Order: sequence, then C-alpha cells, then structure tokens
Amino acid sequence: MPEPLSAAGLAPFIQHTLIETGVTRQRMIRHARECIEYGFDAAMVPGSWVALVAGELRGTGIGIASAIDFPTVGVMTSAGKAAEAVELVRLGATQIDIGVQVGWLKSGMIDEFQEDIAGVVRASGVPIKVMLELPLLTMDERELAVSLAVAAGASYLKNASSGAIETANPESIAWLVARAPAGVLVKASGSIKSAEQAISLIEAGASLLGTSAGIEIVTGAASEMTRAY
Repeated sequence: MPEPLSAAGLAPFIQHTLIETGVTRQRMIRHARECIEYGFDAAMVPGSWVALVAGELRGTGIGIASAIDFPTVGVMTSAGKAAEAVELVRLGATQIDIGVQVGWLKSGMIDEFQEDIAGVVRASGVPIKVMLELPLLTMDERELAVSLAVAAGASYLKNASSGAIETANPESIAWLVARAPAGVLVKASGSIKSAEQAISLIEAGASLLGTSAGIEIVTGAASEMTRAY
C-alpha cells in the first residue's frame, strides 16, 4: 500500500508558477533556482522569460512551461497561437498550456475550436495542456470540449486557467479524469494554496498542479499571497 502523501512529497507534482507584470530578471532567476531547490516538476513562466529560465534549468531535468492565450483566454488568433508555440519551443519551452476559444464553442464553431488546439499541437511538437474553463461551460459543452481537445491531440486537460475562473477542486478533477482516455492526463489549476487542497486534487487524479504557492505548500509556511495562479 503506498505511503500517504505529505506536504514534502508534493513537489514533483507542482508546476511552480510566476506570471506577473513587472517581474525582474533577478526574480525570474530566483524562481528557476527555487525549482531546483525544492524539486518542482517545472517552472511555469511568461514567454518573454522562457530563454532565461531554460538556461538556468539546463541539465536539471526540470521542465520549462509557458502559456499562450493567457491570462485573458480566447483573444488570440489560431495562427498567432501556433506561431507563438513555435517560438516558445525554440527558446526552450518543453511544454505549453493554451487557452481555448470558449466563444467559438458556444457559437457552434466546433471545427474551428478543435483546429485552434490542433494547430498548436502540430506546430509545437511538445505536450500541450488545454485550459478548458469548465465553469464557463454547460454540462453538454464540457463534454464536447473534452472530446474536441482529446481529438486535437491534447496531452493534458485542465479544469481552468486560474482561480479567477475556478478554485481547483476534487470534483472538477475527478470529472476530467473520468473522461480522459489512456495517455491523456489532468492538470489542476486555480488558487491552489495549501497542502491539504493539493493532496485532495492528486487523490482525485491530478497528475500536475499549477500554483504560485508551491514553496508555501511544500514547506507548510504561511502564505500571504492572493494570486489566483
């Protein structure tokens, strides 16, 4: 029987996130070094800092993640998203999270919704995590969004882009896990602030957790952060 998860054992599940306006070069270097110090799965950083972070993490085995069409989701063109994916990979990204076109889905633009995702998958050649924004969708739309994301080649399904859309919860994660076919995993995202919450998400089936409170979670330190990521 596996050992129960502890706060200290959560680091390999965490994608250590720093996406803010005005972050300095020195702070981004420290972010990368925190990933090494605590053994996080990946550093999640803005595209403008991918090359720097990739240099800091080279040879460590820690992933370099970035996001496209985020934090305001569904505002980029499909061609723009695909082109940005190519550039991020060139700079050193090993995985990419992408926003989806919620408005297209609600407008019945099914082929366009799927191709928006598929274009990034084809262009990037790295694992793509699709931020589904579940609370913005009806139950029928949720089912359709999952099936289209899977058909488009998504490697991960995400409940939401941030806590502004949904606080990550076991119910949403278990729902996604139940619908993810073999080879497609689930990442939880949205105001993950405590070890207790993180453990509940992993127990529900999440393979990864996106959070800006990774250090506080694994060390048990009190956090004053209010960021939603």
